[in-house]
Amino acid sequence: MLDLRTLNPQQCEAVKTLHGPVLILAGAGTGKTRVITFRIAHLIEQGVPPGNVLGVTFTNKAAREMQERVRQLLPRPARKTEDAKPERPTLCTFHSLCVRILRQHIERLGYKRNFVIYDESEQLSAVRKILSHVSAKGEKADPQAILSLLSRFRNSGERAVAFADPSVRAMAEHVASRYESALRACNAVDFDDLILLTLRLFREHPDALETCRAKYRYVMVDEYQDTNAAQFELVHALTREHRNLCVVGDDDQSIYGWRGAEIANLLDMEKHYPEVKVIKLEQNYRSTTTILNAANAVIKNNTRRRGKQLWSQKGAGPKITLFTFQDEEEEARTVVEEIETARLTRRAPWSDYAVLFRTNGQSRPLETELRKKGVRYHLVGGQSFFDRREVRDFLAYLKVMLNPHDDISLLRIANVPARGLSDVTMQRLLAASQERKCSVFAAMKNPVVQASFLARTRGSIEAFVAWLEHSARKLHQESAGQVNPLASWADGFLGQTGYFEELRRSEKTPEAGENRLRNLKELVASLDRDAGPGGTPAERLDRFLEEVTLDSDREAEDEPKGDAVTLITMHSCKGLEYPHVFIVGLEEGLLPHARSKSEGTLDEERRLFYVAITRAQLSLKLSHCAARRKYGQLAPCHPSSFLKELPEELVERADDRPSEPVSVEAGKDWFAAMRAKLGTPAAPGPQPSTGPAKVG
Repeated sequence: MLDLRTLNPQQCEAVKTLHGPVLILAGAGTGKTRVITFRIAHLIEQGVPPGNVLGVTFTNKAAREMQERVRQLLPRPARKTEDAKPERPTLCTFHSLCVRILRQHIERLGYKRNFVIYDESEQLSAVRKILSHVSAKGEKADPQAILSLLSRFRNSGERAVAFADPSVRAMAEHVASRYESALRACNAVDFDDLILLTLRLFREHPDALETCRAKYRYVMVDEYQDTNAAQFELVHALTREHRNLCVVGDDDQSIYGWRGAEIANLLDMEKHYPEVKVIKLEQNYRSTTTILNAANAVIKNNTRRRGKQLWSQKGAGPKITLFTFQDEEEEARTVVEEIETARLTRRAPWSDYAVLFRTNGQSRPLETELRKKGVRYHLVGGQSFFDRREVRDFLAYLKVMLNPHDDISLLRIANVPARGLSDVTMQRLLAASQERKCSVFAAMKNPVVQASFLARTRGSIEAFVAWLEHSARKLHQESAGQVNPLASWADGFLGQTGYFEELRRSEKTPEAGENRLRNLKELVASLDRDAGPGGTPAERLDRFLEEVTLDSDREAEDEPKGDAVTLITMHSCKGLEYPHVFIVGLEEGLLPHARSKSEGTLDEERRLFYVAITRAQLSLKLSHCAARRKYGQLAPCHPSSFLKELPEELVERADDRPSEPVSVEAGKDWFAAMRAKLGTPAAPGPQPSTGPAKVG
């Protein structure tokens, strides 16, 4: 039995309210994940079949955490038979949910079930290909801007792109239909398609919708304030009849309007569910009263919100410190000195500290100063493991094995390693495929197209087609009885292609080549584990690719592997917490952003500041500069207008603080003396040429 006595009264009410629409307003640090998982476990304990419970969130990391917590709360179910697995609730992301639905029904929309899912890199490649044919001579279009606008328009409609650059909008409209046709020709879908095609399936095939409604009788949605128009429509379609919808969110933490999030989905819930029960979670378990009172004072200046007042039993804590600096160099120097002083006097580890900023460019002076002082740091948003060249090449090979008509993947690996298919050859094949409205692979097999090439190139094309078809057949024939059928197949396959040797040759140093090879070997070894048991090798490989593509939040540097200061943007810090937080660059034009007034997003900028404040557990320090470099020149800055919204009694200026037991100005000599006294050697500072001193 669940012990609900561990919950506070409001949490307990949320867990026990099982039927009908429920809105749980969960303020920052109020234990919403605990409430969600307890509620799911309570539903099952009260007799709801696990298979009828659906929990949806935004990241695979959050979904995995929900799954693990629910598993720990529920008694271990007995197997019904030797082969049948016990039924479990579906806890996943929006995209994973739609993949499950589309794998069953997408053939009714004219696709094959083995469709591939393009990630952002592959989407950009598709847009670049289209732009190379439609852009006017001398005109340069930004593929990333085009793709971003396409996504926002498809998900949220005209209003979401109202402030877009007119020339970018015009080009996006020109590219849109070509982009959709290009993906369709490759039997590929992107992340937006996963939801949009599911909605189309529901509209055109009501029986498919009824099947899903019958299965998912109790639906929970986390971070509801971040849903866009398409996600709202999906949730509404599933729950419109049975009304058993529980959404959890916080309008004060809605900071993703720039990517289509609709705060109105949460604010106006009564329009669609008039009988909704609203439960507020206001007891914060993270921060001191001083920090929460400051956050409450700032956010109350937003008029369109559901009011709530965060409170805590953790005590008042120290006042918030406000620094004023001459420029960003002095700001970075002082922040690092403050961290080092605390580390050496109070033995506070580096990992207790986070520095938050509005834009990625603000990290440069901080990184420079951290290097100088030999401080290890972790820059959130570094290169994803799955964005590394060798990993992307390998994934492209796997995708081509399953679907040779995937143009983006085929073009990536056709001449890697070199096999006589030059860039010019591939461009001609691409043009031939566009002329014939077929895939590049189909064009390669076309005798007329082959005949248009010289004998040597024609031989390379024929050899590539034969090799690809042979390798695909071998995959499908792999014995499921082997211990590691996928890993052994992939290892042998890559060895035959010569790719391992290619990695060693392509790097400037043997060490770099070995590092890439090690990354690839680790991924190959994970094939069987991540693909899971059951099914043919091709089906398991399909599951592996699906998992990797959808798990876009799985980055090698996302989690520090040791003691390190965290550098992170305010948008990336949501959901995280740190004992000690610095928020730097609190100036007009940075926060709030220069475009916020013209675009009507001032409230969202204030919510961003609120999110940043509520990351701090014990201490909070804020700073702004009198001048900041722009394009190499110092430009005067004005303090953020948000600073005026902080109650004076909660803030002390750095100049008014009691003096430190040791002068920070003593600098290097004092740090060296303290390190020697405490027996803590200086951290190994990276050389400037080696890149950021990221952990791992």
